[in-house]
Amino acid sequence: MGERLKKDNILTIPNLMSLFRILLIPAIIWLYRRGDYKQAIAVVALSALTDVLDGKVARRFHMVSDVGKVLDPVADKLTQVSMIFCLSSRYQRLWVMILLFAVKEGIMLYWGYQTLKVRDQINSAKWYGKLSTVVLYLVMTVLFFWQEIPDGLAWFLIVSCAGIMLMSLVLYGRFYHGILKMHFLDTEVKQKDEKTISKTI
Repeated sequence: MGERLKKDNILTIPNLMSLFRILLIPAIIWLYRRGDYKQAIAVVALSALTDVLDGKVARRFHMVSDVGKVLDPVADKLTQVSMIFCLSSRYQRLWVMILLFAVKEGIMLYWGYQTLKVRDQINSAKWYGKLSTVVLYLVMTVLFFWQEIPDGLAWFLIVSCAGIMLMSLVLYGRFYHGILKMHFLDTEVKQKDEKTISKTI
């Protein structure tokens, strides 16, 4: 754990980009709430650009760190929640989306913690997690920018986004279940081997 929290693993360019994205969140909310929608979209676009760049920089210059694996998705989730929060003033039922989002991330956090305990390893985001993030960003951006969008189309996009979030949760569940199942099987085998050795002795 100490290795993960060394200064060199924290103060990297990708991690600073993730921190920058978190700092942009108040600006997104402030601009949207005052009706400066184009400016809010511009800030969201800047946030999305740094999101793409931090991963590329981390891989290209070997700056991938466990701190970054945690900080990057945290910045993503906080940005997404801020966008949903802004739009909830127009679409009141989006509070259901916020609740779904909170439940999903809470379950993901629990699974991640359990696998960290058994494997001492932080897992990177999977393709279905990235797909969920991209779709959510796209849907929220469309709703941000297109103020006169027909209600039917808006709710179709929202429901589709929720469906992909649920799909991502199910697939992550299978992934983490596989890891934990493998760990418990290995533990059982080791225990049986130890009992066999002790009986032999």
